[in-house]
Amino acid sequence: MTDAADAELTKAGWSIMDDDGFIHLVGPVWHRLHGTDHEFAIVGQDKHRNRRGVVQGGVLMTLADRSCGMTARAVSGADALATVQMDTYFVDAARIGELMISRPKALRTTRSLIFMSTEVRVGDRIVATAHGVFKTMRHSTDSGPAGRGSDTVASSNGD
Repeated sequence: MTDAADAELTKAGWSIMDDDGFIHLVGPVWHRLHGTDHEFAIVGQDKHRNRRGVVQGGVLMTLADRSCGMTARAVSGADALATVQMDTYFVDAARIGELMISRPKALRTTRSLIFMSTEVRVGDRIVATAHGVFKTMRHSTDSGPAGRGSDTVASSNGD
């Protein structure tokens, strides 16, 4: 990404989300509020290229997972969540240089689960849809009953 592209995104209200883990390797991931709705974005870069020369599907899945998880945290007020399930459908290819935007929505919240949905778009074009279930955790390092770990929680999200 160029400094000019960064400046253009910043001018449009986007800011880079700080993360020194996996998201740092994939991103940067951008965030902004559009009214009361959270939006998240990644610009397709050469490091995202698959063998066909388009953005690897895992990048779209990562954007959907992180954006739904962060929005679920905001909606629920939970300090930590874990992804229980994530279904992703690839609708069209995203290309290198394109801005992929996720606008997640909470479909339902319970005391311990948040059901989320998002479309990842490039302009008016839908490139992926995703639906996820997120579990609220007591602590960000919660490893399940009696510290044994949890077989049903695939990954932590939204740290």
